[in-house]
Amino acid sequence: MEYGILGLIILIADIYAIYQVLTSNTSTLSKIVWTLAILILPVVGLIVWLIAGPRGKAIR
Repeated sequence: MEYGILGLIILIADIYAIYQVLTSNTSTLSKIVWTLAILILPVVGLIVWLIAGPRGKAIR
């Protein structure tokens, strides 16, 4: 049961991250790369997106 809840939380977080990527003002190529990273590596992709994704654009 614990793994099911953790999996659901990761799924919801990944869907949120993909939504944020697709609605961002970045280039199409960047959207494709981020979306694939999140889909192929759900946990790692999400963590990298949280660290480098939106904050990386806000700093520039």
